[in-house]
Amino acid sequence: MGVCLAGPDPLSAGPADPAFLRRTTGGVTIQLRVQPKARRALLAAAPEGALKAAVTEAPEDGKANAAVAALLAEAWRLPKSTIAVVRGTSARDKTLSIAGEPAALAGRITEWVRKNG
Repeated sequence: MGVCLAGPDPLSAGPADPAFLRRTTGGVTIQLRVQPKARRALLAAAPEGALKAAVTEAPEDGKANAAVAALLAEAWRLPKSTIAVVRGTSARDKTLSIAGEPAALAGRITEWVRKNG
């Protein structure tokens, strides 16, 4: 006999998860394109499913990466300490990790995309 676990698998992508979001065991990862030294800070989900961030900080000494983390934290109402760049620290295309409960994070981000995308 097999083991039956109640409830949905938190790591399986939900049908409405944005294309830029992937669930992991410790949270989610997101892929985004960053434009440093922009006129104003902006976070937007593009129609093709990509996530784009514009920050006013220059890409030196990690300032732009910190600004991206702050922008995401503010938009999604998350602590900045849960967000880390895991790939692309010096590139425009980045992968960020957000620590937390995967289903709750995916739901919060998906709701933001529905309202702002």
